[in-house]
Amino acid sequence: MGRHAVHGAATHAHAHGELALDGGERRRARAVLAAIVLPLLIATVVGLVALWPRGDTIAGSVDMTASGYSFETARITAVPLTQGAEIEAELLTGEGEGQVVPVAVAPEVLREDIPVGAEITVLFDVAGLATGVPFTFVDYVREVPLLLLAAAYVVLVGLVARWRGLAAIVGLATSLAVVGLFVLPALMSGTSPLLVALVGSSAMMFVAVYLAHGISIRTTTALVGTFVGLAVTTGLALWSADATRLLGTGSEEGYLVAGTFGEMSLRALLVCGFVIAGLGALNDVTITQASAVWELHAADPSVPRRRVFARAMRIGRDHIASTVYTLAFAYVGAALPMLLVSSIYDRNPVQFATSGAVAEELVRTLVSSIGLVLAIPVTTAIAAALVRTSRRVRVAPPVGESSP
Repeated sequence: MGRHAVHGAATHAHAHGELALDGGERRRARAVLAAIVLPLLIATVVGLVALWPRGDTIAGSVDMTASGYSFETARITAVPLTQGAEIEAELLTGEGEGQVVPVAVAPEVLREDIPVGAEITVLFDVAGLATGVPFTFVDYVREVPLLLLAAAYVVLVGLVARWRGLAAIVGLATSLAVVGLFVLPALMSGTSPLLVALVGSSAMMFVAVYLAHGISIRTTTALVGTFVGLAVTTGLALWSADATRLLGTGSEEGYLVAGTFGEMSLRALLVCGFVIAGLGALNDVTITQASAVWELHAADPSVPRRRVFARAMRIGRDHIASTVYTLAFAYVGAALPMLLVSSIYDRNPVQFATSGAVAEELVRTLVSSIGLVLAIPVTTAIAAALVRTSRRVRVAPPVGESSP
């Protein structure tokens, strides 16, 4: 059998979201996968109900300003760069709406170009009336460009990936809703960060995976592999955070959390972040491997499981090779300011890599990467175990070509 048969099976499977399997094999695979996934789904739902925060949380309860202060919106009209009143802006909100007022700007903001006409948020301080500059620059108003960027993303995903891509965006939005409505409030309520991470991650995976890829044997196989990878990542995160004695204070936000939530374990919160951080990439590799196994099997059902596994792992090894640097680059980019500041101190490379701030990012990268690497052979093995070898099926060659 040649490459045309492989291509034909792949095209059929992708076009219809399901695999070219006979009825008996399809029923067997569904039964095995349902026996694994349904208990996980029930456990996830039970966990959400049991851990769902009840009553009021402190979310939104802290005022952004004290008495005598308020945030207002203004539009920059001039940039005279006068000491203490570096820009002038027309107030768009507040009692002085329509007035042009001087605004003080921090030196780090002045290092970048300040565009006339841009909308900004300013802090009004009643006590500053005595100095003549009661307004201080806080930040730029950036809702419009962010909305345009998001709209461009949705349109492009819709044009390229069509309904499947739009469904994935809905899955992403739903997953983020799980974070906002369950994960954060549950953490604020004092629930164990590890339990919150496990239940929240499980819920996000069910929603995101099935919305993005549809309910099928292929998708469910990948989901099972994802849960195995999630379990490995969780166990490794627990061990590594304890073994390396991470405190969760490697960033300014860690200290803010400690001051706001005095009873919360920062180490446990760090583990929670480790678990959630690798979910997207974890699902990416499991979907690839599940698809590889089922496509290879559908192309030639007579190939033994061990050969299907070996062929799919050749694809998996390429994925592992790219995974080695994918997460590392992502974390380096996100942590670049911290790395820049940490590197100015006079210390050897070992001291630098083992310092709290750097070690947190290093452990996060290694834990997620190990979970991803292990998820590839596990998912491949699960998928290969589900296929059933049958006698060779002769595939008719395309019109105009001879049989190989």
